[in-house]
Amino acid sequence: MGTLQIHFNAEDMARTRLATRPDPLWELIASLHRLQTRRGYSSYEGWHVRVRRDLERAGLTAMVRTQLLPLVPLGGYFPDFLTPGPVDDLDEGIDLLLDTDPARIRRELGRMAQPPGTTGWLGDLAAARSRALHELGAALRAYFAVAVAPYWDEVTRTVAAERAVRGAVVLDRGLGWALEDVGPLARWKPPVLAVDGYPRDGDLHLGGRGLTLVPSYFCWRDPVTLADPELTPTLSYPAHRQRVNLMPARNGGPGRSGGDGQLDGGRGLGAPGTRLGPLIGTTRLRVLLATTHGATTGELARRVGISPATASHHATILRGAGLIDSRRQDNCVVHQLAPAGARLLEANS
Repeated sequence: MGTLQIHFNAEDMARTRLATRPDPLWELIASLHRLQTRRGYSSYEGWHVRVRRDLERAGLTAMVRTQLLPLVPLGGYFPDFLTPGPVDDLDEGIDLLLDTDPARIRRELGRMAQPPGTTGWLGDLAAARSRALHELGAALRAYFAVAVAPYWDEVTRTVAAERAVRGAVVLDRGLGWALEDVGPLARWKPPVLAVDGYPRDGDLHLGGRGLTLVPSYFCWRDPVTLADPELTPTLSYPAHRQRVNLMPARNGGPGRSGGDGQLDGGRGLGAPGTRLGPLIGTTRLRVLLATTHGATTGELARRVGISPATASHHATILRGAGLIDSRRQDNCVVHQLAPAGARLLEANS
């Protein structure tokens, strides 16, 4: 195995950013990787069992095996055009993917360890034939609907908590500390971010473009970047998460709109859980709602309009009731809505 070295300059440090939401196509690709290995199986065991069953029930197993898995082999190159983002809407991402220049599709498929031949579906895809492209879009949508969309609430909560933690690290200790922790095989040695475990040695010179960091729920252990150094520099990396028995939600999936973690000017009572106010108290309900996208104690205080001490008190009670999870990151504590809290809000909305 080799090492990827990502070279930063001062302008790159200023332009490096963290994606605001999970990217549905990066999550889709990473989930296909999870299906192909038992590495990290215990972290996704419940998901593995349910998704294999649900794909079989939906009649999608053969499609996944013959069309999708050959495009995203585990531990090897997969075509960059499959992740055209960053995007936060699946339909937008697939539209961009299907609009890829045919010459680029042929070039990138030709780079694979086992390039498609001139016949069959993969051969038609390499030739950018419209029917094969249409089938690819349909296959991605069908797989996502079964394997990723039902779990999107947890994916979103995890990525939101990751943003809160990493943002706090940047503010408290600087970007270098945040880059140090994008995976167990990543090492920040200024001005180079070295990522071990790559198929071969390589260098990516950002050249003032900066780097977009895309935290991912389904990415396990090894950060992944685009292969073409001329494309927008992007690094998908494993989001820190608590081990949970990932369960499908009744409604899930990335749409064209979504919450931004704000509480409607600090009120937030026309949202999920409105009827809980008389039961747990209006202020405590606001604190619970404020953890939906992850927040430090200070952020809870600012969002709800209370003192940090009061926010900490309410968070302690909510955590004791199993409605939120809290974890320490350096000198701050990050609070995240727990599955039980999410179910409570949904049931009372």
